Amino acid sequence: MDMVAKPLGEENNTAGVHPLKFTLWLIIISIIMMFAAFTSAYIVRRAEGNWLEYDLPSILLINTIVIVLSSVTMQLAHNAAAKDNLSMLRVMLYLTLGLGIAFLVGQWNAWSELVNNNIFFGGETSNPSGSFLYVLTGVHGFHLVTGLVFVTAVIIAAIRYRVHSKNMLRIQLCTYYWHFLGGLWIYLYLFLRINH
Repeated sequence: MDMVAKPLGEENNTAGVHPLKFTLWLIIISIIMMFAAFTSAYIVRRAEGNWLEYDLPSILLINTIVIVLSSVTMQLAHNAAAKDNLSMLRVMLYLTLGLGIAFLVGQWNAWSELVNNNIFFGGETSNPSGSFLYVLTGVHGFHLVTGLVFVTAVIIAAIRYRVHSKNMLRIQLCTYYWHFLGGLWIYLYLFLRINH
């Protein structure tokens, strides 16, 4: 039998689901479970009392808009790859990367605003409400950093002409994960607005 190496994403799979797609879905499910635990703990702890009420940093709304725009540019990158529009693919990936970095800068500014308002994470002077906000936004920020690493890897592959209509796995996985991060942030933002 003649074995020919195929590009990433072109392997035959009798199960119908690529192992990397299956792995990504397991990762996404585990992240969903983690944030479900965090938000459940938030609700339970808030009901116990000793809960500091304060205004959420206004930049969180701007960050929500930024991450939605980054999801749009990520989808446009995917569509460009499917149509072999490689120049558009690279432009949209760079825009996604830039918007992702802008989101992280916004998160840093949100934390700075919290510190300026004497809302800290942990310690004797902190309140659980502030600590929960740092945890929810910080853990999401960590996952967004992993998404940026993923986007960077796809950009490098695109520069090397390894992302196109016949080799879509990288861009598909990146798009799924990026949309998930955007959806997760929208959930967190709405959760905080409703329960804060």
